[in-house]
Amino acid sequence: MAARAENHVITDDEIEPLADETARQAQRVVAAHAKDADECRMFLSMLGIGPAARAE
Repeated sequence: MAARAENHVITDDEIEPLADETARQAQRVVAAHAKDADECRMFLSMLGIGPAARAE
């Protein structure tokens, strides 16, 4: 029987920054599957890996 998962709220302190190479790979996957540029920008923004977010 599977172990029971505990409800755990993830705080900002627990989130590690995404490696640049990982973000670039994710951007490529999103761009390949988006139906157009607007959808691509929206998904990248939602994931926090858009061009503006990475430039900081």
